[in-house]
Amino acid sequence: MPVAVGPYGQSQPTCFDRVKMGFVMGCAVGMAAGALFGTFSCLRIGMRGRELMGGIGKTMMQSGGTFGTFMAIGMGIRC
Repeated sequence: MPVAVGPYGQSQPTCFDRVKMGFVMGCAVGMAAGALFGTFSCLRIGMRGRELMGGIGKTMMQSGGTFGTFMAIGMGIRC
C-alpha cells in the first residue's frame, strides 16, 4: 500500500502515530484536570504534606490515563 504524501513532500502520520498522539494529548489534558480537581478534593477532606502530594498524584494519574484512553480510542475511530 503506497504511503500518502502531503503537499510539500512529507509523509502523513500512520494510524498508530495518530493514536499515540491522541493518547498523549488526552493524558496531558486529563492530568491538568486531575491536578485541579485532586487538589481541591484533597484539601477539602483535610490532607496535608506527603499525604496531599500522594493524593494529588493518584488523581492526576487516574484522570490522565482515563482521558488519554478515550482520546486514543477516538483517534483510532477516525483513522
